[in-house]
Amino acid sequence: MASPPPDLTEVPSYRPWGRLVPAARRVLEPGPGEGLPVPEEGSVLPFGNGRSYGDVCTNKDGTLVGSRRRRRVLDFQAETGVLRAEAGILLSEILDAFVPRGWFLPVTPGTKYVTLGGAIANDVHGKNHHVAGTFGRHVRRIRLVRSDGSVLDCSPTSETAWFAATIGGLGLTGLIDDAEIQLQPISSRDMEVESIRFGNLDEFFQLSSELDPRYDYTVSWIDCLASGSRLGRGWWYGGKHAVEGDPAEPVRRRSLSFFLEPPVSLVNKLSLRAFNALYFRRPLRRHDTVDYDPFFYPLDAVRNWNRLYGPKGFYQFQCVVPPGEGPEAIAEILRQIGAHGRGSFLAVLKQFGDLSSPGLLSFPRSGPTLALDFPNQGMRTLELLRRLEDVTMEAGGALYPAKDACMRPGTFRRSFPAWEELEALRDPAVRSDFWRRVTGR
Repeated sequence: MASPPPDLTEVPSYRPWGRLVPAARRVLEPGPGEGLPVPEEGSVLPFGNGRSYGDVCTNKDGTLVGSRRRRRVLDFQAETGVLRAEAGILLSEILDAFVPRGWFLPVTPGTKYVTLGGAIANDVHGKNHHVAGTFGRHVRRIRLVRSDGSVLDCSPTSETAWFAATIGGLGLTGLIDDAEIQLQPISSRDMEVESIRFGNLDEFFQLSSELDPRYDYTVSWIDCLASGSRLGRGWWYGGKHAVEGDPAEPVRRRSLSFFLEPPVSLVNKLSLRAFNALYFRRPLRRHDTVDYDPFFYPLDAVRNWNRLYGPKGFYQFQCVVPPGEGPEAIAEILRQIGAHGRGSFLAVLKQFGDLSSPGLLSFPRSGPTLALDFPNQGMRTLELLRRLEDVTMEAGGALYPAKDACMRPGTFRRSFPAWEELEALRDPAVRSDFWRRVTGR
């Protein structure tokens, strides 16, 4: 089958989304069937579309192996919704091709500009984790190419160790050439959405307990600068696919773009307080019907929004903590952020469910998860992130490798005790800056 038309506005820049460091000295772009190129010296690392925030997608002293020349749809079973495609295809391209035919992604992260291979390698999660688990639960087969030229067909029943290591394996087991996933049927491209404003963190946990079971998709925005009795105030959103409508109905969405990088971060104390206050008080209809695109991908409407943070880039912090420790741990994280005075306007809180992933290093586990962005202010920002990391670990939680740029090795090893199993299956030619940092390998 033919590859989808190129999206020229989403060419990978070979730099992580947080824009903290360059990604590599060299980049190779193999075409379909060309395998995993191995230079005479140094390591290689598969690279998707550069939407990981930290250094899981960087290999500064080595070579990146880009995937966007391998983006064809190879097979689709219209009766069952099973899709086979090359790993460089974007989730946006899958949506554009198959939503009009009545099929949707089983799990989607907060951006659609992620490659299929990247979604598998980071075992991404979405607003429906409590009912669908991670992306890896819906992968049926992976074709993995190793640096020695061998090709492994991995699935839940064949080459199972490689299958488990590759899902959430951060690209370290080799090059994902193509994969087979199960799409889910939909009747409409619209979403039925309920929006509820809550006054503090206690109200969030009460709302989440009562309403999450009613909706397939749930997420909350919180004002991370609110304090006292308003600590953790925000908006809870629940959504489900509408049963009436036309999935093939074309929808044009206006988008903005940051073409130029400001000399300093536009995200600061004054802009955050103003944004958070306005966003919290904005009028919303409690029940509404909206297109799926703004519901799942609000930030994708602003191309290159990461430039808002200026030339120094930004850090993202995402943690998960056990259910029993969740309310107090999340409250303490918000108190630490408030004391620091430099919060995030992208503060997202939701509850993970208890569906396990087939991946060895999958991040989601039962409990609340909180994600925030912080402008890079050098040691001042790193000191805050260390404090948030400490709170997370004291609660028995974990940090998300795909978002991380500074977690300590002990934190990683405690959060992901199966890392040595992945190391044993890692392709000897493949390394990332993240893996060197947290394992010393």
